[in-house]
Amino acid sequence: MPNPRHRRLLLTLFLIAAAALILPGRLAADLVWNPQTGWNLEGGALSGLSGPDGQAALKLMNKARAEEERGSNGSAIRAYEKVAKRYTSDVYAPEALYRAGMLRLHRRQYFKSFDDFQRLISSYPNTRRFNEVIGEQYRIAAALVDGARNRIWGWIPSFTNRTKGIQYFETILVDAPYSDYAPLSLMDVARTHQFMNEKEEAIDALDRMVNTYPQSVLAPTAYLKLGQLHASISQGPYYDQASTKEAISYYEDFMILFPSDGGVPVAARGLEQMKVMLAQSKVKIGDFYFYKRDNYTAARVFYNEAITAYPDSVVAQLAKKRLAEVDAKAAGQPTSKKKRFWLF
Repeated sequence: MPNPRHRRLLLTLFLIAAAALILPGRLAADLVWNPQTGWNLEGGALSGLSGPDGQAALKLMNKARAEEERGSNGSAIRAYEKVAKRYTSDVYAPEALYRAGMLRLHRRQYFKSFDDFQRLISSYPNTRRFNEVIGEQYRIAAALVDGARNRIWGWIPSFTNRTKGIQYFETILVDAPYSDYAPLSLMDVARTHQFMNEKEEAIDALDRMVNTYPQSVLAPTAYLKLGQLHASISQGPYYDQASTKEAISYYEDFMILFPSDGGVPVAARGLEQMKVMLAQSKVKIGDFYFYKRDNYTAARVFYNEAITAYPDSVVAQLAKKRLAEVDAKAAGQPTSKKKRFWLF
């Protein structure tokens, strides 16, 4: 049977274990910098448990911060990287990665800075700096898609790399899908693809945006841009109208979902243009069957579809005249023999 001393020890260990399960935040120590005393572990039950590795890591961390304070950022980065590499299980490692990432960002070493931040949130997903790091990664990606140039060794500018920025936005979407930066990232991906004249990729990003984050304040803009992008792909009444129909659908959805949005007049104009184009396409096909194939049944179908597509338009009035011609010819009445297509 354990003596009272052993019972107290067992009770203490039990309470520590229970606290670790119930109140993990109370056990976590905060790493705080003090110019006079250096880095200190404060505010947690484990703050004093540093050990030999902790002492070695602390010494290297203080050296790195001293170099940083002197403006020797290259030396500071190397020291921080050593801490992150050698003492992966120590409390200093995530802070070292954060400091290295921030210093590299200051030097516009965007690629290595992003990688440091990525190592931080991948290896230490419970870090208190998680949201802060995601924000820094977002700013790096935004800078790259806006044309910022990565600096080699911190001073040689390389070529612009907007594709890398898009990749970084996609990484943010995987790591922090519920953060405020996720819908922003998708909008920036779409914007960049559109800038690069990659309209299908831009549409894909916007489509993910409206389906994944329908309650976002950016949703109205995404719907309107989807309508505009599909409209820009439409090549006219003599071509396939799949994009025209998609544009109509997104314009209508936008006006129904966001009736008080300032973009409604823009959507209304776009919707009218797309309906006209769709109706023109139906008349064109109807003309082909009427004038080239004498297929009155098919001609009637497409003229009626033109009227349905935009009942109050000039194109609908033309379709009605065509229907009258079809009926007259089918009844054996004389009509114009001129073979023609309606050109828009």
